[in-house]
Amino acid sequence: METEIKDNDTQPPHFYPAYKSTILRSPTKPLMLVKDFIKDLSLPVFGESCIGEFDNDLTKNAMKDRQPIGERIKVAGKVTDQYGRPLPGVLIEIWQANAAGRYIHKAEIHDAPLDPNFLGAGRMLTDKEGGYMFYTIKPGAYPWSNHYNAWRPNHIHFSIMGHQIEHRLVTQMYFPGDPLFEFDPIYQSVPKHARHLLVAKFRMDWTEVEFALAYEFNIVLNGSKRTPFE
Repeated sequence: METEIKDNDTQPPHFYPAYKSTILRSPTKPLMLVKDFIKDLSLPVFGESCIGEFDNDLTKNAMKDRQPIGERIKVAGKVTDQYGRPLPGVLIEIWQANAAGRYIHKAEIHDAPLDPNFLGAGRMLTDKEGGYMFYTIKPGAYPWSNHYNAWRPNHIHFSIMGHQIEHRLVTQMYFPGDPLFEFDPIYQSVPKHARHLLVAKFRMDWTEVEFALAYEFNIVLNGSKRTPFE
């Protein structure tokens, strides 16, 4: 039986059989409530010293003098709490497939070509206004073994390390109008009223002329409007 979802809840159920991994990952015993004082415990604080010059530019952090293949894009937004207050100094890490839908991973099953000029991972700290910005390549769709002829929509994985334990989030960002949405059980597992929270907004006014298209993806780390967990 799938976990009941309340109208104001943005999170997917723990058990969603169409997404086969949840069969093994979902809890088999009642969840334990976390005491309030544990929620308030601070997470590690990261400083600028842990960020490299090109860590937020995935078009340069593999080979800064060589460009990866694909559609160059800019992904930017803000990280806030449930009250809309910006969260500065938050560590954001992203990882993704290349333009052909291939990850640099030993367990990769897709036979699409690797791009020697693209690592597919980056990180940065949010600024004083909670803002962030990455340059990257639009990832390609790729097959996976969840079901017959299964394909993942174009997406970028996000890991956000906030200030408290309840500000820890791993999620995915999708692109508007993807035809694979209706066939993807990971996307479909998110409550229908909350799916838009995972879809970036195309921003023509943020594009860089003759360089990169732009997408806005804002992240809320807690509360009833929090960004869905992956």
